[in-house]
Amino acid sequence: MTHRTPPGRACLHQLASQRRLPAHQPMDRVTLQWIADNRPVNFDAAPSFPRAGLMLVPARSWFATPRQADANHGVLHNARVSLYAALLAQEYGLDSDDIAAVCAAGAVHDCRRRDDRSDPGHGPRAASWFLDHTDTVSRTLGCELPALSLHRAAEAIAVHDVPYDRFTVRQERAYRQAPHLVDVLKAADCLDRYRLPLQQWWPDTSRLRIPVPDWLPPAAFALVVRSEQARLDGATPHHAVTGARQSLTVGQ
Repeated sequence: MTHRTPPGRACLHQLASQRRLPAHQPMDRVTLQWIADNRPVNFDAAPSFPRAGLMLVPARSWFATPRQADANHGVLHNARVSLYAALLAQEYGLDSDDIAAVCAAGAVHDCRRRDDRSDPGHGPRAASWFLDHTDTVSRTLGCELPALSLHRAAEAIAVHDVPYDRFTVRQERAYRQAPHLVDVLKAADCLDRYRLPLQQWWPDTSRLRIPVPDWLPPAAFALVVRSEQARLDGATPHHAVTGARQSLTVGQ
Protein backbone atom coordinates (compact mmCIF):
# COMPACT_ATOMS: atom_id res chain seq x y z
CA MET A 1 0.00 0.00 0.00
CA THR A 2 1.08 3.55 -0.62
CA HIS A 3 0.58 6.51 1.68
CA ARG A 4 -0.74 8.88 -0.91
CA THR A 5 -3.97 10.83 -0.55
CA PRO A 6 -5.36 13.40 -2.98
CA PRO A 7 -3.60 16.79 -2.73
CA GLY A 8 -5.32 19.20 -0.37
CA ARG A 9 -7.47 16.52 1.28
CA ALA A 10 -6.73 15.15 4.74
CA CYS A 11 -7.18 11.43 5.31
CA LEU A 12 -10.21 10.09 7.19
CA HIS A 13 -8.08 9.01 10.14
CA GLN A 14 -6.74 12.53 10.59
CA LEU A 15 -10.17 14.11 10.12
CA ALA A 16 -11.72 11.72 12.64
CA SER A 17 -9.02 12.55 15.18
CA GLN A 18 -9.85 16.22 14.68
CA ARG A 19 -13.63 15.60 14.78
CA ARG A 20 -13.94 17.03 11.28
CA LEU A 21 -15.30 14.09 9.31
CA PRO A 22 -17.26 15.17 6.22
CA ALA A 23 -20.74 14.00 5.30
CA HIS A 24 -19.36 11.56 2.71
CA GLN A 25 -16.35 9.48 3.67
CA PRO A 26 -14.80 7.37 0.88
CA MET A 27 -11.81 5.31 1.91
CA ASP A 28 -8.33 6.72 1.23
CA ARG A 29 -4.94 5.02 1.08
CA VAL A 30 -3.49 6.63 4.21
CA THR A 31 -6.46 5.61 6.35
CA LEU A 32 -6.43 2.10 4.93
CA GLN A 33 -2.72 1.79 5.71
CA TRP A 34 -3.44 2.97 9.28
CA ILE A 35 -6.14 0.29 9.58
CA ALA A 36 -3.79 -2.42 8.28
CA ASP A 37 -1.01 -1.28 10.63
CA ASN A 38 -3.33 -1.51 13.65
CA ARG A 39 -4.46 -5.09 13.14
CA PRO A 40 -5.43 -6.46 16.59
CA VAL A 41 -2.50 -8.37 18.05
CA ASN A 42 -4.59 -11.40 19.04
CA PHE A 43 -5.80 -12.05 15.51
CA ASP A 44 -4.85 -15.19 13.62
CA ALA A 45 -1.91 -14.50 11.32
CA ALA A 46 -3.63 -16.42 8.52
CA PRO A 47 -7.33 -15.49 8.72
CA SER A 48 -9.84 -17.30 6.54
CA PHE A 49 -13.50 -18.07 5.99
CA PRO A 50 -14.15 -21.80 6.45
CA ARG A 51 -16.73 -21.77 3.65
CA ALA A 52 -17.70 -19.46 0.82
CA GLY A 53 -20.98 -18.22 2.28
CA LEU A 54 -23.78 -16.49 0.42
CA MET A 55 -23.01 -12.86 -0.49
CA LEU A 56 -25.06 -10.26 -2.32
CA VAL A 57 -23.23 -7.28 -3.81
CA PRO A 58 -25.78 -4.44 -4.15
CA ALA A 59 -26.01 -2.43 -7.35
CA ARG A 60 -24.93 1.19 -7.20
CA SER A 61 -28.44 2.14 -8.35
CA TRP A 62 -29.87 0.84 -5.07
CA PHE A 63 -28.25 3.69 -3.14
CA ALA A 64 -29.75 7.10 -2.47
CA THR A 65 -26.99 8.81 -4.49
CA PRO A 66 -24.00 7.63 -6.57
CA ARG A 67 -21.74 9.47 -4.15
CA GLN A 68 -23.11 7.49 -1.23
CA ALA A 69 -22.63 4.22 -3.09
CA ASP A 70 -18.86 4.89 -3.01
CA ALA A 71 -18.75 6.11 0.59
CA ASN A 72 -18.07 4.39 3.91
CA HIS A 73 -21.58 2.90 4.09
CA GLY A 74 -21.72 2.09 0.39
CA VAL A 75 -21.48 -0.95 -1.85
CA LEU A 76 -18.45 -2.60 -0.23
CA HIS A 77 -19.77 -2.24 3.31
CA ASN A 78 -23.21 -3.62 2.46
CA ALA A 79 -21.74 -6.54 0.50
CA ARG A 80 -19.43 -7.51 3.37
CA VAL A 81 -22.27 -7.29 5.88
CA SER A 82 -24.39 -9.56 3.66
CA LEU A 83 -21.60 -12.15 3.74
CA TYR A 84 -21.11 -11.97 7.51
CA ALA A 85 -24.87 -12.21 8.03
CA ALA A 86 -25.14 -15.32 5.86
CA LEU A 87 -22.15 -16.95 7.58
CA LEU A 88 -23.54 -16.21 11.04
CA ALA A 89 -27.00 -17.44 10.05
CA GLN A 90 -25.45 -20.68 8.80
CA GLU A 91 -23.30 -20.95 11.94
CA TYR A 92 -26.41 -20.84 14.13
CA GLY A 93 -28.45 -23.29 12.09
CA LEU A 94 -30.98 -20.98 10.48
CA ASP A 95 -32.89 -22.48 7.58
CA SER A 96 -32.14 -21.63 3.94
CA ASP A 97 -34.90 -19.02 3.68
CA ASP A 98 -33.65 -17.15 6.75
CA ILE A 99 -30.05 -17.35 5.53
CA ALA A 100 -31.03 -15.82 2.18
CA ALA A 101 -33.30 -13.25 3.86
CA VAL A 102 -30.65 -11.96 6.26
CA CYS A 103 -28.07 -11.96 3.46
CA ALA A 104 -30.42 -9.73 1.44
CA ALA A 105 -31.01 -7.55 4.49
CA GLY A 106 -27.28 -7.05 4.89
CA ALA A 107 -26.93 -6.03 1.26
CA VAL A 108 -29.49 -3.22 1.54
CA HIS A 109 -29.43 -2.17 5.19
CA ASP A 110 -27.62 1.14 4.50
CA CYS A 111 -28.75 1.74 0.92
CA ARG A 112 -30.97 4.71 1.80
CA ARG A 113 -28.38 6.63 3.76
CA ARG A 114 -28.00 10.29 2.86
CA ASP A 115 -24.54 10.58 4.38
CA ASP A 116 -21.95 8.73 6.47
CA ARG A 117 -22.92 10.35 9.74
CA SER A 118 -25.56 8.95 12.10
CA ASP A 119 -28.42 9.80 9.69
CA PRO A 120 -31.41 8.94 11.93
CA GLY A 121 -34.17 7.13 10.06
CA HIS A 122 -32.01 5.45 7.46
CA GLY A 123 -33.01 2.01 8.75
CA PRO A 124 -36.76 2.46 8.15
CA ARG A 125 -36.03 4.13 4.81
CA ALA A 126 -33.96 1.13 3.72
CA ALA A 127 -36.65 -1.27 4.95
CA SER A 128 -39.27 0.57 2.92
CA TRP A 129 -37.05 0.53 -0.17
CA PHE A 130 -36.44 -3.20 0.34
CA LEU A 131 -40.16 -4.01 0.44
CA ASP A 132 -40.70 -1.93 -2.71
CA HIS A 133 -37.89 -3.73 -4.56
CA THR A 134 -38.09 -7.33 -3.36
CA ASP A 135 -38.28 -8.63 -6.93
CA THR A 136 -35.06 -6.83 -7.86
CA VAL A 137 -33.24 -7.99 -4.74
CA SER A 138 -34.46 -11.58 -5.07
CA ARG A 139 -33.50 -11.71 -8.73
CA THR A 140 -30.00 -10.42 -7.95
CA LEU A 141 -29.67 -12.90 -5.09
CA GLY A 142 -30.81 -15.70 -7.39
CA CYS A 143 -33.65 -17.08 -5.29
CA GLU A 144 -37.26 -16.33 -4.43
CA LEU A 145 -38.04 -15.74 -0.77
CA PRO A 146 -41.38 -16.33 0.98
CA ALA A 147 -43.35 -13.23 1.90
CA LEU A 148 -42.88 -13.93 5.61
CA SER A 149 -39.09 -14.08 5.23
CA LEU A 150 -39.08 -10.80 3.31
CA HIS A 151 -41.21 -9.14 5.96
CA ARG A 152 -38.91 -10.33 8.76
CA ALA A 153 -35.85 -9.16 6.82
CA ALA A 154 -37.44 -5.72 6.45
CA GLU A 155 -38.09 -5.58 10.21
CA ALA A 156 -34.43 -6.38 10.86
CA ILE A 157 -33.29 -3.66 8.45
CA ALA A 158 -35.56 -1.12 10.12
CA VAL A 159 -33.94 -1.57 13.56
CA HIS A 160 -30.38 -2.48 12.60
CA ASP A 161 -29.07 0.89 13.84
CA VAL A 162 -31.28 1.13 16.96
CA PRO A 163 -29.69 -0.07 20.24
CA TYR A 164 -31.70 -2.85 21.88
CA ASP A 165 -32.41 -0.73 24.95
CA ARG A 166 -33.94 1.99 22.76
CA PHE A 167 -36.50 -0.19 21.00
CA THR A 168 -39.99 1.22 21.03
CA VAL A 169 -42.88 -1.01 22.10
CA ARG A 170 -43.65 -1.65 18.44
CA GLN A 171 -40.01 -2.46 17.63
CA GLU A 172 -39.74 -4.82 20.60
CA ARG A 173 -42.89 -6.61 19.44
CA ALA A 174 -41.47 -6.95 15.92
CA TYR A 175 -38.15 -8.16 17.33
CA ARG A 176 -39.86 -10.99 19.19
CA GLN A 177 -41.30 -12.25 15.89
CA ALA A 178 -37.84 -12.96 14.46
CA PRO A 179 -35.09 -12.17 17.00
CA HIS A 180 -32.59 -14.36 15.15
CA LEU A 181 -32.64 -12.16 12.04
CA VAL A 182 -32.23 -8.94 14.01
CA ASP A 183 -29.44 -10.39 16.16
CA VAL A 184 -27.55 -11.73 13.13
CA LEU A 185 -27.85 -8.50 11.13
CA LYS A 186 -26.70 -6.38 14.07
CA ALA A 187 -23.71 -8.68 14.63
CA ALA A 188 -22.81 -8.64 10.93
CA ASP A 189 -22.99 -4.85 10.78
CA CYS A 190 -20.83 -4.61 13.89
CA LEU A 191 -18.14 -6.85 12.36
CA ASP A 192 -17.56 -4.45 9.47
CA ARG A 193 -16.65 -1.58 11.77
CA TYR A 194 -12.96 -2.33 11.16
CA ARG A 195 -13.32 0.01 8.17
CA LEU A 196 -13.83 3.01 10.48
CA PRO A 197 -10.94 5.47 11.00
CA LEU A 198 -10.64 5.30 14.81
CA GLN A 199 -10.09 2.16 16.88
CA GLN A 200 -12.62 3.29 19.48
CA TRP A 201 -15.29 2.72 16.81
CA TRP A 202 -14.18 -0.81 15.98
CA PRO A 203 -16.37 -3.83 16.93
CA ASP A 204 -17.50 -4.21 20.52
CA THR A 205 -19.04 -7.67 20.55
CA SER A 206 -20.21 -7.24 24.17
CA ARG A 207 -23.10 -5.21 22.76
CA LEU A 208 -24.34 -8.18 20.73
CA ARG A 209 -26.87 -10.81 21.75
CA ILE A 210 -25.21 -13.69 19.94
CA PRO A 211 -21.63 -14.95 20.31
CA VAL A 212 -19.38 -14.46 17.30
CA PRO A 213 -17.14 -17.41 16.30
CA ASP A 214 -13.45 -16.77 16.93
CA TRP A 215 -12.51 -17.11 13.25
CA LEU A 216 -14.85 -14.39 12.03
CA PRO A 217 -13.37 -11.10 13.39
CA PRO A 218 -9.86 -11.73 11.96
CA ALA A 219 -11.37 -12.73 8.61
CA ALA A 220 -13.63 -9.67 8.64
CA PHE A 221 -10.66 -7.41 9.33
CA ALA A 222 -8.73 -8.95 6.45
CA LEU A 223 -11.71 -8.65 4.11
CA VAL A 224 -11.97 -4.93 4.85
CA VAL A 225 -8.30 -4.37 4.07
CA ARG A 226 -8.19 -6.51 0.93
CA SER A 227 -11.46 -5.34 -0.60
CA GLU A 228 -10.84 -1.66 0.10
CA GLN A 229 -7.29 -1.95 -1.27
CA ALA A 230 -8.58 -3.60 -4.46
CA ARG A 231 -11.13 -0.83 -4.89
CA LEU A 232 -8.48 1.87 -4.42
CA ASP A 233 -6.35 0.07 -6.99
CA GLY A 234 -9.10 0.38 -9.58
CA ALA A 235 -11.24 -2.76 -9.29
CA THR A 236 -15.00 -2.41 -9.56
CA PRO A 237 -16.84 -2.76 -6.24
CA HIS A 238 -18.11 -6.18 -7.29
CA HIS A 239 -14.69 -7.50 -8.28
CA ALA A 240 -13.02 -5.89 -5.25
CA VAL A 241 -15.19 -7.63 -2.68
CA THR A 242 -15.69 -10.96 -4.47
CA GLY A 243 -11.98 -11.25 -5.23
CA ALA A 244 -11.05 -10.46 -1.63
CA ARG A 245 -13.55 -12.99 -0.32
CA GLN A 246 -12.22 -15.68 -2.64
CA SER A 247 -8.65 -15.01 -1.50
CA LEU A 248 -9.72 -15.61 2.11
CA THR A 249 -11.95 -18.66 1.61
CA VAL A 250 -10.62 -22.10 2.49
CA GLY A 251 -10.28 -24.30 -0.58
CA GLN A 252 -10.59 -21.47 -3.08
